Amino acid sequence: MTHSIIESFRWHELRVSSKTVWSFVELVDVADRVSVGEATLAGREPQMRQALQAYLHAVLGRTPADVDLATVRAAARSLPEFAVVSALDQAVWDLAAQQRGITVSAALGDARRDKVSAYANINRGIQSRTPEGFAARARSAIADGFSAVKIAPFDGVELYGDASRTIDPALLDAGLARIAAVRKAIGPGIDLMVDCHWRLNRAAAEAVLRATEPLALHWLECPVPETPEMLDTIRALRMFANDRRVLLAGCEEMSLLEGFLPFLHADAYDVLMPDVKYVGGMQEMLKVATAMERRGVAFSPHNPSGPVCHAASLHICAVATHVERLEMQYAETPLFDRLVGGVLPQAVNGEIAVPGAAGLGVRLDPAVVRELDKPFSRPI
Repeated sequence: MTHSIIESFRWHELRVSSKTVWSFVELVDVADRVSVGEATLAGREPQMRQALQAYLHAVLGRTPADVDLATVRAAARSLPEFAVVSALDQAVWDLAAQQRGITVSAALGDARRDKVSAYANINRGIQSRTPEGFAARARSAIADGFSAVKIAPFDGVELYGDASRTIDPALLDAGLARIAAVRKAIGPGIDLMVDCHWRLNRAAAEAVLRATEPLALHWLECPVPETPEMLDTIRALRMFANDRRVLLAGCEEMSLLEGFLPFLHADAYDVLMPDVKYVGGMQEMLKVATAMERRGVAFSPHNPSGPVCHAASLHICAVATHVERLEMQYAETPLFDRLVGGVLPQAVNGEIAVPGAAGLGVRLDPAVVRELDKPFSRPI
């Protein structure tokens, strides 16, 4: 079927806010169908461009059915490399499904749901890092149809697991004030998650859990670095959190099932958060979800970036056996909708519909791509 051969590609790095660059790869077949995958990884764009150059041989000149990314997936070692492999995989699934006239979720397997429970990550959309600024954005997310929110309140804390250091009381108090303001704004019936971005150590994480016990957190996320030597600390923090009716969540930057297994075997987390941009492929992500289910660990995909990752994550969630909730970036930039022509469904009663158009159901709008800063959209 020569009309289905992948003929060319485009790579885009699009600055969408002062904080954020989204990275995408597009594949074009000889019939001019265009597919897309997302590889967004802040500050690692040069390494991703290098990896793309090394991996394109696996897709160009082939039909989607003939693409086998196993070799490049096995060769990948760094997160930028896995981000590129994952984006190529998304784009290949998108193109294959378009050629068949079906959705990616239908291509992946039997759909179990057409709507996915979701929560709003409001962190990047917060205009003012004051407690009032956090509270205002949280109220807005709930008004826009979300039933849970996540914040990252510990600005300036940089312990990163170092047990010899003590958290600055002023920074701790500032973070706790932000959490308290959000809980007051959203009320007791809305789940509240707190992301620590690995900034704490065990003592600081325990201090946070003690101080927030009256605020009824749903989960505490990534409190300390996720290294082999920290597994005992993470497991201890899970027990400490569970004693206070809080879940412990993490593992957003792991790749392949093998990257998650040490945390599963150690019973480190209640919730794991694979990211379709980094896990190594869409089927690999479903493999991880299956392994998690067998261990009784909740599946809650990490998804704080652009609209293509969001669409791919929705299709994954459509076929996964069990989904706790899908993350969604909230109100960082109107380009989230504009970049794909406003086709993505909005949250309604805490749920988001799975796109129903062929493929992933999203396309980058060429006019919007051209609008964005030229240095961030370049050929390789």
